[in-house]
This record gives sequence, C-alpha cells and structure tokens, in this order.
Amino acid sequence: MSVKEHENGEQSEVGELREIRRMIEDHPDWSRWRLSVQLARQWEWYSPKGQLRDMAVRALLLKFQARGQIRLPPRRGPSPNRMNKKKIQEIAHESDPILEPLKQLLPLRIEEVSRQREKGQLLEWLIHRYHYLSYRGAVGYNLKYLVWDPRERPLACLVFSSAAWKCAARDQFIGWTQTIREERINWITNNSRFLILPWVSVKHLASHLLSVVLGRLPGDWWEKYAQPIHLVETFVDSERFAGTSYRAAGWAEVGRTQGRGRQDRYHRAEVSVKSVYVKGLHRGFQEDLCR
Repeated sequence: MSVKEHENGEQSEVGELREIRRMIEDHPDWSRWRLSVQLARQWEWYSPKGQLRDMAVRALLLKFQARGQIRLPPRRGPSPNRMNKKKIQEIAHESDPILEPLKQLLPLRIEEVSRQREKGQLLEWLIHRYHYLSYRGAVGYNLKYLVWDPRERPLACLVFSSAAWKCAARDQFIGWTQTIREERINWITNNSRFLILPWVSVKHLASHLLSVVLGRLPGDWWEKYAQPIHLVETFVDSERFAGTSYRAAGWAEVGRTQGRGRQDRYHRAEVSVKSVYVKGLHRGFQEDLCR
C-alpha cells in the first residue's frame, strides 16, 4: 500500500468516526440497529444490487468501540438476524441407498436454489438433519446448491457464504494487510457446508462436485450480487475428516485456525482448531485480491 493510500484511508476513518460520534450524541435514544441503518443511508453504502449494507456499518461501529473510540448504546436484544429465529421445516425426501459408480450417475443436475423457495427449504432441511454442524441459515452473501442424479434423487448439498472476517493462515497466503482485507473480504467466499447425504456411497463424488461447482461459482455469484469472487475457503475439522476430497479437487491446505469462531473479531468465541483449505478461482487471483 502506498503512503498516499494509507493517508487517504486514515482521513476517511477519522471522518467516519466524527460522524458516528455526532450521531450518537444527537440521538442518545437510538438503538445500534437504527444507528447502523441511518449511517449506511447517509454514506450511501449499498451493494451492487442496491441492498443497504447496514451490517458493514455495524462491523465498523463495533471496531471503533473495541478500540475505545466510541461508546455504543446497550444491546436491546439479539441482533435482528433471521438465523436467530429461523425454524427449519421438516420435508419428506427419498433415502434409499445410492451405491452406483459415479459414471452411471452422470450427468448430474446441479441447481443453485438460494432464490427457490421449495428447493431451498429442502436443502436447509437436509443439512439441518444430516450435517454434523446442523444448519440455521447462511451468513451474509450466499449461494446454495442441490445436486440430483438422473433419476431426480438428491445426492448432496453445498453452501457458500460470507468469508471469515479474519483468518491468519488465509490472510498470509493471500498476502493481505488488515486494510486490504477489510476492503476485499467480500471477494472471497466460504464453503460453509458440504454434505454428501448419508445413504449415498459413490466413490469420487465429493471431489467431482467440488470441481464442477467451483467452475460455475464465479458466474452464479456475479449473477446474484454483481460482484466478482476470486477465492474459496473452507475449514475442515481434522479430528473428523482428512480433507481428502478437497485435496483431490485441487484445494491447498494453508494452515490451521486458532480456535476462534469464523466471525469472531474480539477473541471470545472458542471452537475446535480446524485445517484451512483454499482454492483460487482463476489465474492471478492473488494479484486481484491484493491490488
């Protein structure tokens, strides 16, 4: 980063901090949610699809508070996030064993179902019921894939959601500074769920799906959000899994997590240590993420 870029970033942050302090002082009765929404509108923080980026403002407010630069109003309750309230509806589905060789199941049908109500509900129920981490919803931007065989039997589910806010192994691999990471974090995505349904036993299916889905992921991401995606990450619990399918599909293991939650900014949420795998989606992805 050049000296000029660093100075411009500091000046922008000082201006934002001044506006935040003024708004908190002028409206002491406002909730954190209302502050976030009003600032996002005032700064015209919108996604390429026109969605208000109030959660990005909330992250900035929390960062300033963690530094001791502002004092936010007390929390009034859980964040207005649909995952806090979401109930997963049980849906009937086939579960007869599927044991055929992969070549007999081709061509597979892979659907992106994040904007399809019924199929989206089926995906959510399957992951909620059969994934060891269960499921309550995707974080931030997301794409959801259901995989079917030619007989219309469900085989697998994949979810890609917003990337972890901070991951030392990933950030070092990319070559990110903190400032660049904060600017470009939405240019990578997290494979937060990958489920081969428990009655499916098909050799090489997992690595095949990872390769095929990643081939269409950038186009699907652009269609939904009108912004590029350059890298995919995932976290594999090495006490449960060896990461064989990811390695077979060309993913690289770049390190391990430090035992904190994927969205933890303040070193509070302790979880199991996981292996960090990444996969670039095109040549020159590191340059694009750092320039």
